[in-house]
Amino acid sequence: MQDSAPDRVSPGFRWSWPKRLGALFMALLILLLLSQLWLLAQVAWYARQDPGGSAVMRQELSRLQSSQPDARLDYRWVPYEHISNHLKRAVIAAEDSRFTQHDGIEWEAIRSAWQHNQQSSRIRGGSTITQQLAKNLFLSGSRSYLRKAQELVLAYMIEHSMDKRRILELYLNLAEWGVGIFGAEAAARHYYGVSAQQLSAAQAARLAAMLPNPRYYDKHRNTAFLNKQTATVLARMKQVHIP
Repeated sequence: MQDSAPDRVSPGFRWSWPKRLGALFMALLILLLLSQLWLLAQVAWYARQDPGGSAVMRQELSRLQSSQPDARLDYRWVPYEHISNHLKRAVIAAEDSRFTQHDGIEWEAIRSAWQHNQQSSRIRGGSTITQQLAKNLFLSGSRSYLRKAQELVLAYMIEHSMDKRRILELYLNLAEWGVGIFGAEAAARHYYGVSAQQLSAAQAARLAAMLPNPRYYDKHRNTAFLNKQTATVLARMKQVHIP
């Protein structure tokens, strides 16, 4: 009896390298889309629900506990109406003067900041309040082109899921204002012993001026540069409209 021919894989089932790479690309694309849908779902949730913390807060707590295991963050959520209008104006004046007008991203500011950073050791951000909220809430303080790209996508998600009032409320409650100090209420009590609702215009201007480097200014509260920035913010606040 003649032996049967050995089993052979049909040519149609052979995976050439181009097909394998194509399948890998499609799998990665699907994972990317799923991750973005998950982030969009979280953005939609935070449009109505207050977060218990943020990515930056968790990162900072981990850093503090690496040397002090019992370290805790000072963080107290307060609703929008319990935050001084002075602080709202000051933060917009200091961080994003066109906050109520743009759609989350200021491309000209990004281009200007990039050109400045190529020629200066003093880094300029160029991020809007919406972008900073995206970074604080979902990302981290690390710097990379991939993280920046995700920040831009999140900024568009946030702008299309929330109104400006909610964006500012979240930002003011999650912003870092010192070593382990997060949110307007904790900052007001830490620096001035008052509630966020009781902040004066001058106090609000100084808190806003501290935002670019809060951990440094927590320990150096009366530098000439901080005093100058505070005066600049205070002067600009009069032209600011808040949502």
